[in-house]
Amino acid sequence: MSAPRTVPSEPVRSAVPGLGLFKGMWLTLKTLFSKPATVFYPVEKEIPLPRARGVIALDVEACTVCMLCARECPDWCIFIEGHKVEQPPAQPGGRVRSKSVLDRFDIDFALCMYCGICVEVCPFDALFWSPEYEYSGRVPADLLHSKDRLSVWLATVPEPPALEEQPEPPAPEEQP
Repeated sequence: MSAPRTVPSEPVRSAVPGLGLFKGMWLTLKTLFSKPATVFYPVEKEIPLPRARGVIALDVEACTVCMLCARECPDWCIFIEGHKVEQPPAQPGGRVRSKSVLDRFDIDFALCMYCGICVEVCPFDALFWSPEYEYSGRVPADLLHSKDRLSVWLATVPEPPALEEQPEPPAPEEQP
């Protein structure tokens, strides 16, 4: 057995003719005299929030060439090269240590999806978010930022928020 067919009902009509037209024109008139939500970018610049994600900044001194950021990047937009340099022992009779030196650190912002995994995974706090958002270029090759250009963005990184102060623990009560 098949289910009985239902006929779609006719649209409900308003008792007052032209009420929908009046509501639409009222909304248009109200919107006409309100301030637009758009920011006219080249003339008027929007001020980003202090902790906004704009461009990634690099602290070259903190980078140890561990390559965690490049390995964890889902887009593979980070390119790192480095070499090891032997350092003399700090005390006589000590052993020679090796230190990694950063040769190349590039981020291709044409590929980057701004997920922030590289910033989160860095164990030495060498990568930071900067709120700067004006770093476009005329050709896609301009979006490949080298370590020198990434270091310039470090000056625009805001200070981290202060930690909450812990209340002092209550003094132990003396027992008689």
